[in-house]
Amino acid sequence: MSISVIINPSSEVEEIIQNVRTILATAKGSVPLDREFGVLNTVLDDPLPSAQAAMTSDIIDAITKYEPRAEPVSVTYEPDNSTGRMTARVAIRITPGGETVYV
Repeated sequence: MSISVIINPSSEVEEIIQNVRTILATAKGSVPLDREFGVLNTVLDDPLPSAQAAMTSDIIDAITKYEPRAEPVSVTYEPDNSTGRMTARVAIRITPGGETVYV
């Protein structure tokens, strides 16, 4: 997953979305001073249902912990049968405004 980095976000919503994308793009254990930051990458070879359950739980926990201005609303998965990959689609509600966005 590649993410574009905005050095100076033009709004708080843009900043929150960028923070959530950074959380989702970071493998847990890869940040030296905070090994809990990010999401699991150890479920890659697990059966699909258990991998999705573990990822969903971890995504919700990570967003809740590291970006409290974003409330996870839903996590769905889009499979790519040609490559065998699945992509998580995460809906968050920006609090306190209540705007729902997908990242």
